Parts: sequence; structure tokens; C-alpha cells
Amino acid sequence: MIWFYLISGLFLGWSLGANDASNIFGTAVTTKMLKFRFAATLASIFLVLGAVFSGGGTSQTISELGEVNALAGAFTVSLASGLTVFVLIRRGFPVSVSQSIVGSIIAWCIFTATPVDISSLTRIIITWVFNPVISCVFAYLIFLFTKYFIKKVNIHLLEIDFYTRLALILVLIFGSYSLGANNIAKVIGVFINSNPFNDINILNVISFPAAKQLFLLGGLAMAIGIFTYSKRNIETVGGEIFKLDPITALSSVLGSSLVLFLFSSQSIENLLHSVGLPGLPLVPVSITQSMVGAIIGISFAKGVSNLNFKVLGKIGIGWVITPIVSGLVCFILLFFVQNVFQAKIVFPINYEITPPVLEELKKTGLPVDSLMKFQGTVFNNQYEFRKSLNDVGIDKEENLFKIFNISKIEYFSIDSNIVNQKLSLEDFSIDDLKELKILHSKSYKHRWQVINELSNISPAWKFLEDTPMNKYFNNNLKTRYEIIFDTFKAKESK
Repeated sequence: MIWFYLISGLFLGWSLGANDASNIFGTAVTTKMLKFRFAATLASIFLVLGAVFSGGGTSQTISELGEVNALAGAFTVSLASGLTVFVLIRRGFPVSVSQSIVGSIIAWCIFTATPVDISSLTRIIITWVFNPVISCVFAYLIFLFTKYFIKKVNIHLLEIDFYTRLALILVLIFGSYSLGANNIAKVIGVFINSNPFNDINILNVISFPAAKQLFLLGGLAMAIGIFTYSKRNIETVGGEIFKLDPITALSSVLGSSLVLFLFSSQSIENLLHSVGLPGLPLVPVSITQSMVGAIIGISFAKGVSNLNFKVLGKIGIGWVITPIVSGLVCFILLFFVQNVFQAKIVFPINYEITPPVLEELKKTGLPVDSLMKFQGTVFNNQYEFRKSLNDVGIDKEENLFKIFNISKIEYFSIDSNIVNQKLSLEDFSIDDLKELKILHSKSYKHRWQVINELSNISPAWKFLEDTPMNKYFNNNLKTRYEIIFDTFKAKESK
């Protein structure tokens, strides 16, 4: 059943490869600078490499948007998204897979009474707006610079042709790697919380984490989509919006690829944070939106007379209806999967309201007076807990999300032997490990209890005020805590 459930994720990966990857090399193919088979092969190789080695950041954002904790639920979310993309592609819409998967995840959250992480959703929606705008500016500037450079060097047309082909190949490699790194989240991000695989360790030398196994499968599915179906979508973006020549094709692909890279690079985010600058959110962005923005930028640089507004309108309609259609399809499928096929689309989670939980909620600024009546109560699932909160007037999604997170019951048991065996000096300092061993044999019911106790041991474990200057430190600390929670999570209290 594990492989059956993963089929929908692989189908979504295939759909993404068929729809989105063509944007990286479609213009090079339609301008006759590169042959389809050569471009598709090169794109597939580097797309898989980008997914495996750099796909972690954006996948985490998708997994945080809605904690899809059951394989059948993840299967349904991916299936709804993949079907939506496939049908809209068949209708000629170069749709956004980002919007499709987000629409499906929100539908799952509504169906299962799970609060949506509004902060993650806001970051994603903001990128839907700024992605084509940034790409438009990049492509506009790159085109003007390239045009100026060619005039200055005064080389022969044949040499221009040779260097343009070479540049297109290099940009294709860069763009494909960035696409894999950024877009793998759309394919397998929803499976992160229900990952069926285990880490593979060979002789304590070669390590292949469970998450990277998912990244590899998703990357291969996208590669298959490139070869089997991407030709159908090349013409719309590569030729119908605005007629491109080789130089404009190079500028548009490089501009859109830079946007993908910026929104998926943890290194750049850490660099910006380390000097006190706000970083770009690590979120999966739409290469279709980025490419359309880039082509519009080129058209502005050359004059908008040849811009096909009819095709742009069709693409815009596709962007608007995609999350709506995907959400509706997902909602319907979830009903059938749960009630007809009797599959678990969500695992029930226990929540409790206790004096320590109320104290922790006060720290977030939430009024807790209405929760006092629930003291000592344990809620056995999301539906029951949300209904009880709604009954006392708590219905704002941000507040529900905070209350769910803080009152969620998870068991953690710290063992110093496991600290030595499983925690690496690549992720933790020697002092970190010593301080963690102080908690040996202690058990906890909530994540914040572990954080609070370690924070009391050393300020190195305490989150700083949320400012751009402190983002780098806080992100690294968050990563270390996630490793601790994954390592020491127990099935039940001892």
C-alpha cells in the first residue's frame, strides 16, 4: 500500500515535469537553438540533482502549511492536485502546480478540521505576486545588458550563434537544477509528515536519509514527465505569448531561473540573515509564472506591440481557477477515500488544556480566559478540539493554529546513549551534546517543554527576538530542535 499511496505523488511529479520543466528549455527549442531530446536529457539530469541535494528548504514550507500525517491523506492531496494540473494542461492552460498543491492542502485542512498555518500560506501567496514581477525585472535587465555587450564586442554572427547556444546550455543546467531544488516540494512536500521510508546507513559511511529518498523518486517522476508530455506545453509559453529569438530566449530563461534559485537557496537566505537583511522565503514558486513574467519583461524591452494579450489572459484565468478547482476536487476525493474506501486520511491527535499549557499560551499573547473551562480536559482528535474551541468563540485561524500546536500531545524521551549514536557534530557542537545529555531519562509531553528546559540550561538554546539580524541564528536553532524531536519522539509515555 505504501507504493500505491506514493503513486499520486509520482503522478503529480510527472504532471509537473510535463508542465513546468518545458518552461526552462521551451524557448531554446522553439527558437531552434537546441533539439528537444538533447535539452530534455540535460534538464532531467540536473533537475534530479537539484531535487536530491537542495530540495529541503521549500519542502519544509509545504509540510508546515498543513500537517498531512496519514499516507492516504497525502495520496489524496497529491492525486487531486495532479488531476487538476493534467486536465487544465489538456485544456491548454499552462497552470501553476504551486497553486494546485496549495489548494489541495487547504482543502485537506478544512476537511480534517486542522488549522492552516497562515504565516506559511501568506509567504506562499506573496511569492505568487512578486515571482513574475521579479522575473520580469531580471529578464528586462539581462536582455538590455546582453544587447549592449554584443554591440560592444562586435563579433561575427556565427560566433554570436555559437556563444548563444553555449549560454543556453549553461542556463538550462542552472535552471533545471534550480527547478528541481524549488519545485520538488510540490511533489513530495505533502508526504514529509507521513514519510514511509527509513534512513539508510551503509557501514556508517554512506547515509541516505528518508527525505532524500522521497526527493529522488519525485525527481525521477518529473524527468519522465519531461520526456513523455512536455512537448505539448512548449509552444504556449515558448512562442505564443511573445515571439522570441535566441537572445531573448536566453534572457527570459536566465531571469526566471534566477528567481527559482533565490526562492530555494538556503545559503543565500542564511547569508542575507547573517548581515541583518531580510531573506527571501524558501517557498516553491511557479516556473510558469516566472517564465511568463520574464517574457513580459523582454516584451517591455523590445516594445509591447507583439505581446499576445489574449494568451496572457488565458494564462491568468488558469492561475485564478487552479487552486479553487484543485481544492474542490480534493474535498470530493477525501470524502470518497474516507467514507467509501474506509482509508485513514488523518491520524487523530490528542490535545490537552492544563495549567502549564495555559501559561505557555499566555506567552504568545493569547487571552486564555475562555480556555479555563477546559482545564484537565484531553481532546482525542482535531474535530472535537476545534469544535470545542469554536463553541467558546475562538475561531480565528492564527489563534487556532497556536493553540493546536502548544496543546498538542507528543511524547519525547531523552537518552544520552542515543545522543552519542545518532546526533552528529555536523549539526551540533560538543557543548550542545553535553547540555542535551543533562536531560537524560527525562520525558516530555510537548515540544515547548523540551525547548524551555534546554533554554534554561544555556542561552545557546534560546530563540532570539524575531529580527532580520537574528533570523540566521533562529533558523539554525529551529533545525537542531527538529532533529532532536525526530530522534527522541516516543510512541507513548513511559
